[in-house]
Amino acid sequence: MPKQQKTLFDSQREEALNRQAPLAARMRPRTLDEFVGQEHIVGEGKLLRRAISNDTLFSIILWGPPGSGKTTLARIIADTTHASFEPLSAVSAGVADLRRVVKEAQDRLGMFQQRTVVFIDEIHRFNKAQQDAILPYVEDGTILLIGATTENPSFEVNPALRSRARVFVLESLTDEQVGVVVDRALADTERGLGDLNVLLAADARGYLINMSNGDARTALNALEAAALAKAPGVGGKRLITVDDVRDALQSRAMRYDKNGELHYDAISALHKCVRDSDPDAALYWLGRMLDGGEDPLYIARRVVRMAVEDIGMADPQALPLTIAAQQAVHFLGQPEGDLALAQAVVYLAQAPKSNAVYAAYGAALRDVAESRNEPVPLHLRNAPTQLMKGLGYGRGYQYAHDYEDARVDQEHFPANLCGRRYYEPTGRGFEATVRERLAWRDERVAPARAAGATGAERLDAGGMRREPIPAPDPQVLAGEESQLPADDAAESSQTRRLAARKRK
Repeated sequence: MPKQQKTLFDSQREEALNRQAPLAARMRPRTLDEFVGQEHIVGEGKLLRRAISNDTLFSIILWGPPGSGKTTLARIIADTTHASFEPLSAVSAGVADLRRVVKEAQDRLGMFQQRTVVFIDEIHRFNKAQQDAILPYVEDGTILLIGATTENPSFEVNPALRSRARVFVLESLTDEQVGVVVDRALADTERGLGDLNVLLAADARGYLINMSNGDARTALNALEAAALAKAPGVGGKRLITVDDVRDALQSRAMRYDKNGELHYDAISALHKCVRDSDPDAALYWLGRMLDGGEDPLYIARRVVRMAVEDIGMADPQALPLTIAAQQAVHFLGQPEGDLALAQAVVYLAQAPKSNAVYAAYGAALRDVAESRNEPVPLHLRNAPTQLMKGLGYGRGYQYAHDYEDARVDQEHFPANLCGRRYYEPTGRGFEATVRERLAWRDERVAPARAAGATGAERLDAGGMRREPIPAPDPQVLAGEESQLPADDAAESSQTRRLAARKRK
């Protein structure tokens, strides 16, 4: 069935909007042949181009940065398809609007066998309930969905909805492509600036393209502002200079969203630059994040993590320095605190690297989670009462300060993890010294293993076995009443009475 005919009021409204619309809206491509960029998805022979041209579209999600052509593609589809096209903006629409559109789509399909294409701009602004509201109708084909988003659909679009639509990734326009859009607007007398006699100086054109950051909308709107503000000169020409463009732009088009994907991508890049010992690139990504409005305390927290994860014991000063940077940011604020972050980032980048502690702790946690939690070895337990001493608590413990270099050979792991080794210091930075200090571990491991000592046995200084430590009463370990001789039971009772008297 053909599309519904426009009324006189619809036509007049569109004409008025076209006259007063910004240049970017007026110059919006009307066909795929006018469309600039995104050759990887709408070039000749590509799937999406064939689907649009043949009016055999399926549900899609267009993901890309601002000014890359998401809404333009949706408009081209609207002008091409014989289906009814229903545009919605997630900024202002709600569940009631979705239900209305779905009801009309059902009636249209039942009465006229006509499909309905629903375009939802900024679909990431819909919450889960709103996205779930259209899911059944996308699934059964009542509507075809076109969603446009600047945010990663993996995080912002429900998996169930995302699985029923094909995601197409749009890229920022290149400088050459933005240049094509700008030149077209300057020459177009119907929709562009052709009748204003605008002359764009070569250096001004390069500056405009560079500062637009791949965003065609930003380039066109700045060009229009500069042209309208410029008084005609000799021969009615309007010469646009770099200063005119700078005044119109005010600042570079921002490509940073502290709540979006670039937030995570940028901090990942900063972390990897520090890990790879590149202070220059680390400063760049730090500047990108701070210039984009990122919370400096968030960066400070991540910088502290870099110190403990990637530098560790190779430079023990890294952690206190990053904590000092966090305190400086908190105390000074911006922009002074930014320098503290820059100093910390440069320090971490140049510091020797080690993830030995990070890896060792991870290995220890795996054993905690995946092995039997055996009791603490008896010789490592305190024995504040005679009862506990009688059970062997603390028996045979070797006090480190009584030995040369404060080193003793005794097992500290529970029986099932005897001889475990987690921390292996590298030979970089301070860890080279740590490695020397811990070399004695290797000297004791071989004799211990050769002797076959278990966790319930202790080794003497030469690595030889001593007499095994008596095992405790299992009822005690289980928290049950132990079957002790009468004198021990009386002693335990007296100890409890003394402790209760002290508490009073």
